[in-house]
Amino acid sequence: MGGNHTRWAAFFGALPIVVFTWSAAAQNWPSFRGENGSGIGTGSPPVTWNVDTGENVKWKTRIPGLGHSSPIVWGDRMFVTTAVPVDGEASLDTGWLGGTGDSAKDAGEWEWRVFCLDKRTGKVLWDRTAHRGVPKFKRHLKSSHANSTPTTDGKRVVALFGAEGLFAYDMDGKLLWSKDLGPLNAGPVGMPDMQWGYAASPVLHDDKIIVQCDVHGESYWAVFDAADGRELLHVDRGDDPSWCTPSLVTTGERTQVVCNGFKKIAGYDLKTGKELWYLSGGGDVPVPRPVVAGAKVFITNGHGRSPIYAIRAEATGDITPKESGEETPEGMLWYRPNKGSYMPTPIVVNDVLYVAADNGAFTGFEAKTGEQLLRKRLPGGGKATYSASPVSADGRIYVTNEDGQVDVMAASRTFDVLASNQMGEVCMATPAISEGLLLIRGRDHVFCIAK
Repeated sequence: MGGNHTRWAAFFGALPIVVFTWSAAAQNWPSFRGENGSGIGTGSPPVTWNVDTGENVKWKTRIPGLGHSSPIVWGDRMFVTTAVPVDGEASLDTGWLGGTGDSAKDAGEWEWRVFCLDKRTGKVLWDRTAHRGVPKFKRHLKSSHANSTPTTDGKRVVALFGAEGLFAYDMDGKLLWSKDLGPLNAGPVGMPDMQWGYAASPVLHDDKIIVQCDVHGESYWAVFDAADGRELLHVDRGDDPSWCTPSLVTTGERTQVVCNGFKKIAGYDLKTGKELWYLSGGGDVPVPRPVVAGAKVFITNGHGRSPIYAIRAEATGDITPKESGEETPEGMLWYRPNKGSYMPTPIVVNDVLYVAADNGAFTGFEAKTGEQLLRKRLPGGGKATYSASPVSADGRIYVTNEDGQVDVMAASRTFDVLASNQMGEVCMATPAISEGLLLIRGRDHVFCIAK
């Protein structure tokens, strides 16, 4: 998780281009996993650092409460959300203990807050309370009440706190508007009383906000006017709960919203909401965000099953693979019935799809063909669980586990571990990268790692 647990961490970008072209705006990391969720940042963060001695640690700032949302960046400003119990401390059970499926036993009121920090110094520039009250739904033992990563376009910052509402601020912290999205209750299939917490992150694109709300009851995705919060489009999904952030992809004149899911993984026309293609057959607790690389969309999920789908962005109709696996459907480049990821979203670097599973398995596939290039256990795997998604910059991949170990891998076609670094606290959220600054959110602090 921002998204990551990203059942509780989910996450997001809004740049709908087919071939990624970095510009001056590339210093920004505007949503979960940066520009359109690619997970790729700019500059050259360090390979090694030491939180105890301060080596390559530019700053660290305490953030109160509990939140698994990721940091986002625009210019020299960094934004992060949290939920703070008014009385007492928030509990958090990680690892396999937190995988029991139970809800946390919170009591009393909470405050849902948005923080703005100076990216260079870590100084808090402003802090706003979006909502105060008793949570409308419970959270999973290893979840939080602030799982969704905010998003920004440099004009406004949009924070989604599930059933507590959608909030838009200007860059100086003035509340522009808020909106109640209704009872967003997310939990396992057929068990509405087992509440785990909402985690999908909003997307900003062309002054529009896109959200995916796969929950018990009505599941849908919707588009809102970023200026005033008016609902512009509401599309029924007919799916079970998920914790997935949607992605955007453009081919020719067609811009589509791609939604991961259980019953339905699908692409929809952004303007009309029309379903363009669909498939089914994934795991029953979908979490990862679709990954767009060129004209390809990679989708995985992994509770019960762990398939990987490499989909052509121009796909149409039903592209569900046959159970025999003998024939790849038209509209799909390749697929694998296993070796996918339950929690972390994969990443594509140099035409290789890297999948970091929650159990620490690290697998690389040729993005065009699906040929498996490598599969090894990450140094922090085995005992620790991975909820945060991998991010990359300057030919390196940073993979963070729940125990706070960050494994640094070379983005190569072999398994090449460059270093392992310990943050000293639990880490559930996916890091952000901007201009060589690696921004890591821990249980209690945000750390800026830089040379």
